[in-house]
Amino acid sequence: MTSGPRLVVVGDPAGRRVAFFQDALRTAGLPGARAVSWPDVLGGRARFAAGETVRLDSPGEDPETDLLLRGVDDPARVEGTGRWYGRFTAAVADLGRSVAEAGAVLVDDPAELAVLFDKRLSHGLLGQAGVPVPESPTSGPGAPVVRGWADVRALTAGAGLRRVFVKLAHGSSASGVLAVETNGAGRVQATTSVERAADGRLFNSLRVRRYTSEREVAAIVDALAPDGLHVERWVPKATQAGRAADLRVVVVDGRATHAVLRTSRSPMTNLHLGGARGDLDAARAAIAAAGGRWEDALGVCERAAAVFPGTRCVGVDLLPTSGWRRFAVGEVNAFGDLLPGLTGLPGGGAEGLDTYGAQVAAQFPGSHGAGRTTDTTRTTRTITGTSTP
Repeated sequence: MTSGPRLVVVGDPAGRRVAFFQDALRTAGLPGARAVSWPDVLGGRARFAAGETVRLDSPGEDPETDLLLRGVDDPARVEGTGRWYGRFTAAVADLGRSVAEAGAVLVDDPAELAVLFDKRLSHGLLGQAGVPVPESPTSGPGAPVVRGWADVRALTAGAGLRRVFVKLAHGSSASGVLAVETNGAGRVQATTSVERAADGRLFNSLRVRRYTSEREVAAIVDALAPDGLHVERWVPKATQAGRAADLRVVVVDGRATHAVLRTSRSPMTNLHLGGARGDLDAARAAIAAAGGRWEDALGVCERAAAVFPGTRCVGVDLLPTSGWRRFAVGEVNAFGDLLPGLTGLPGGGAEGLDTYGAQVAAQFPGSHGAGRTTDTTRTTRTITGTSTP
């Protein structure tokens, strides 16, 4: 292994992402990444040195970190994301200062991360930049605060929205997401992975369920509201083999490098909730048959990433509308690169590289090697604070 730039990954040292970065560096002939744990960062014990490049990784895969950020002793609990957001953004800002003082370089902009982890703020910025996003009555910093179900009812009625997604403003991995439908007679039902215990506590579940009583839906929304809520139009998605479909597209340094099609029988296509990888080539063919261009779909993702120029790698959730004719951006994820075994798109500049190899190649352009792909069995846990597709 040759000498070269030193990379520090702030994340879970025992987690898969740090190992993937280390593999990519080793293949590129660079020193392996040094890992710093989020508990050390939160406890003020992290130290950096001049010449190091510091990349941030998801803090949500480690139960100790989750406890420190959310103050909840069960990682499967839904509540606490507002507290998580406040502590996480403060820690990242402090980290940025300590990295700069040490003469190291932090790759990700702390201010942008604070926006990316607030769906209301990021939705507002995307819309202002002309990126197509679902209609939302809670978009931007001046939007009304959602205090509970009564506010959701009023906001959606005022906007003429009968089918909406209600999301935790600071949630991820579909934690706390409800797909809510109201029919002409006013009857309400919601599809979600949230499980409500008899005592009112909310838990993430790997089983998507449906609540058909407005009283039940209201109880969940009222419990989630103190953490902050974002409401947006439920865009009817295109389908593949009878399953709802969307895409996770990874953009590295402004260029769409990787894409995976996700399909599901439920409104949530997250792979850990029973979603499955679909046929990307078939999706591209469907776009062409509808008179569109695959390059334009990727262009929407690159425009979304350009709204956050200080964040070198993002995962964009691209929503193809029914018929594959138009696209909207559902979310932009700061840590949306966990796509094991997936190599780069043809012509995207990362052919033969996994998402971590692509980031290493972009970060250290003088490196060599193709970056072998990595693979692993997917986790069966579902916790908050991650961006697993």
